[in-house]
Amino acid sequence: MRKTWLAATIMAACAVTAALPAAAQNTLKMAYALSTNSHYGAGADAFAKSIEQSTGGKYKVQQFANSALGGEREVIEGLQIGTIDLAIVSTGATLNFVPETGVFDIPFLLRDLDHARKVLDSDIGQDMLAKFPDRGIVALAWGEQGFRHLTNNVRPVKTPADAKGLKIRTTENPIHITAFRAIGILPTPMAWPEVATALQQGTIDGQENPLSVITSAKLSQIQKHLSLTGHVYGPALVLMSPNVYDSLSDEQKAQFRQAGKASAQAMRDFVDNIEKTGVDQLRAEGMEVTTDVDGPAFAAAVEKVYPEYYKKYDKGLIDSIRNTK
Repeated sequence: MRKTWLAATIMAACAVTAALPAAAQNTLKMAYALSTNSHYGAGADAFAKSIEQSTGGKYKVQQFANSALGGEREVIEGLQIGTIDLAIVSTGATLNFVPETGVFDIPFLLRDLDHARKVLDSDIGQDMLAKFPDRGIVALAWGEQGFRHLTNNVRPVKTPADAKGLKIRTTENPIHITAFRAIGILPTPMAWPEVATALQQGTIDGQENPLSVITSAKLSQIQKHLSLTGHVYGPALVLMSPNVYDSLSDEQKAQFRQAGKASAQAMRDFVDNIEKTGVDQLRAEGMEVTTDVDGPAFAAAVEKVYPEYYKKYDKGLIDSIRNTK
């Protein structure tokens, strides 16, 4: 009797052990560059809650914040080969994989958050998402960062003349780099994990990012001046590895797409909140904020490089974005 009980116990233990790898496969790795208290973190939390709820706990999400799995380029490559399952990234990174996404990075093309969201939710944005599978990536939804602003440690910036000569970190985004050169800024492409050290050491004078990043990355601790230039809208993308997505049923694919939408909405909600509170927060933390930036002067400085953008992107597409109501 004892031997029978022992044998049954061993068999049960083996069954549990054998089931562990299958359970582990349902824990998906999600990578992003910022902290968990950022808009990316909010998006990741919303995604995790949505997919766990809709699948009855079959899929769970393990978050890897602060570039723990590498820079955005490495993360996207990880999605392609299947070492990373999910990610939230900027279009500064997707340019290397789906160059067409750069059209949304043209300065002063998107007027405000409402305009930007309408464009991304329209056929224009959805058709862009459909280009990703050809590059070995699944794009679930457009997220958001907000409009990008300039920070630096040298002087307040109100006009393009004030910005001239400043050494400013940019993403590896030729659309942005071309615009900054036209303004007179010295653009310095740099991976995000290197930025804080470069600012502290004075290798660069400043950087540009939305309030959502400036606040969550605590840039007020290492940057003195903030200028609300709003020079370009910053989209984000919720991406997935085809290795996982292609293995799903149609019902499960729909659940992951719904989780992507939940993630995107959480990012938009975060941005809406930080647009209301971010400037006061940064002032309280010691930053000098220039709100009366001469936007038309910056737009005029960039306008002369639009012919370059027309060479890269269809003018009809650019006009359709501009004319979206």
